[in-house]
Amino acid sequence: MTNRSWPALIGFIVLVAAVSALGGAITTTSVGTWYQTLDKPSWTPPGWLFGPVWTLLYAMMSVVAWRLWRVRGESSAARATLALWFGQLALNGAWSFLFFGLRSPAAGLVDIAALLGVILWIQVRLARFDRMLALLWSPYVVWVGFATALNLSIWLRQS
Repeated sequence: MTNRSWPALIGFIVLVAAVSALGGAITTTSVGTWYQTLDKPSWTPPGWLFGPVWTLLYAMMSVVAWRLWRVRGESSAARATLALWFGQLALNGAWSFLFFGLRSPAAGLVDIAALLGVILWIQVRLARFDRMLALLWSPYVVWVGFATALNLSIWLRQS
């Protein structure tokens, strides 16, 4: 690793942290009030679990982006996957606004379904050219898959 690549890693961490902080700020407007009134399935995780899980997932997302950035000059697949990475980050950030900010499980569901599709696409691409990154990305895919099912269940219970 060169000294020039450290600023990029820090940049990706800061970018992901900014998206996380914005999403967290939006989430806090409703999580203690509106969200508590929703009919949720029994398999809804406890609130304390979300912070540690997302912290770990955001760290792994940053490392994946950083590695893609480092090899982008040698690989058109890495460049294209990095572009998808930015797209998924935008969808990730939008979910908090749609679900908690607008208090709309329906809008959140549309967004998270798109997010799941994009991160699955990233997973397939990573598996083709960097298996270590694909393994690092896998927990994010699993968590968003679970979150999609939870969002769907909440939406169905509201209807």
